[in-house]
Amino acid sequence: MKYCRFQIAGQAHYGLVEPVAGRDEITRLLLHAPEEAGGDMEDFRTRRMERIALEEATLLAPVHSSKIVCVGRNYREHAAELGNEVPVEPLLFFKPPSALLGPGGSIRRPQISQRVDHEGELGVVIGKRCYKLSPDEDVRPFVLGYTAVNDVSARDLQNKDGQWTRAKGFDTFCPVGPVVSDDVDPWSGVQVETRLNGTVRQQGNTRNFIFPLDVLIRYISQAMTLEPGDLIPTGTPKGVGPMVAGDVVEVTVDGVGTLRNPVIED
Repeated sequence: MKYCRFQIAGQAHYGLVEPVAGRDEITRLLLHAPEEAGGDMEDFRTRRMERIALEEATLLAPVHSSKIVCVGRNYREHAAELGNEVPVEPLLFFKPPSALLGPGGSIRRPQISQRVDHEGELGVVIGKRCYKLSPDEDVRPFVLGYTAVNDVSARDLQNKDGQWTRAKGFDTFCPVGPVVSDDVDPWSGVQVETRLNGTVRQQGNTRNFIFPLDVLIRYISQAMTLEPGDLIPTGTPKGVGPMVAGDVVEVTVDGVGTLRNPVIED
C-alpha cells in the first residue's frame, strides 16, 4: 500500500495511491493523517475522490515529522570515498523539519557554500511511538512505511564546522517522496539509485548496510523517543557529488518511485 500528500485548491491532503491501467493514481482521500493509524496502513480510513494521476498531482513532502534522525556512513564504500573510517556504531545527526521539501520543489543552493552534494537514501517513516526497544524486539511493527530521501549536504561547511547541523540543515535540504510505501523490505534488499541530469551517480542496496534497519531503530530508541511521523534517512551509497544551479537530481528507491528536484541558487 502507498500514500502521498498533495495539494488541491491550496489545501493539503493525504491520498491513497494505487496502480490503475499501468500508472499510479491517487484514488481515495485519507480521512486522517497517516501517523494517526497506529502503525498500520491497513487501518487507513478513506473516502472517494476524483482520481488524479500521481505524475499530474501537486505533491508535497509525504511526512510530518517532529524530527529527522539521519544515519551517516552506513555504506563502507561511501565512508571510504570521503576518506573516513567505517563507524563502529551508528553515526547519527539531525536535520530540522524546516529542511523538508516535496517532490518537484527546488533545492536552494546557499551562496555561502562552494560545494553542495546530493545523497540519495532510503527513508523510514515511524508509525508507532517507540522508546528503549529491547535487543530482541521486532522493529517492524513500529515502521509505517518507506520513502526516498535526498540528504543534501553543504560538504565544505560540513568539513569546516566539524559537527553537521548547519551543513545538513538548510531549508530545502531534505527532499522526500514521492510516496510512502509499506511494500518494501530493506532486510531482503532495496535498490537505491541517484541520477544527476539523467546520469547515474549513485547505486546501492540496503543489503550492504553496515548497520541493518533493526539495529538502527533500536539504537536510536535508546536515546530518544521516536514519534509517529518521524523520519530516518538510513545512509547513502558511494558516488556523492556536487550539484549546481540548473541541475536536476533524481533519487529512485525500488517500491517507492522517483523523487525529482531541480537545483537553484538561493
